[in-house]
Amino acid sequence: QVQLVESGGGLVQPGGSLKLSCAASGFTAEIYSMGWYRQAPGKERELVARISTPGDNTRYADSVKGRFTITRDWTKNTAYLQMNGLKPEDTAVYYCNAIRRSAMYWGQGTQVTVSS
Repeated sequence: QVQLVESGGGLVQPGGSLKLSCAASGFTAEIYSMGWYRQAPGKERELVARISTPGDNTRYADSVKGRFTITRDWTKNTAYLQMNGLKPEDTAVYYCNAIRRSAMYWGQGTQVTVSS
């Protein structure tokens, strides 16, 4: 099993920045991909960003390209999501995700609210 714990959410004004962290524990060996998803009220969960081996290949939703950056510290089994230029439409619960072998794991989610 893999456990994921997110942190770093909160309330921020439009144009502001937040950095989310996702720490993985348990059977972290062979985790080859980590990502961030988000779900706004009344909407489906959507992919925000993903980072995968080999080569730390990254993938982003069109709506966040140029504003969000996903990184991973392999030594700490931690993934990060740097969010800049936040907009009200970025308001959602953000979930961390990890894929190990054929299994997908989820964190409990962290709320991000963008409002003046």
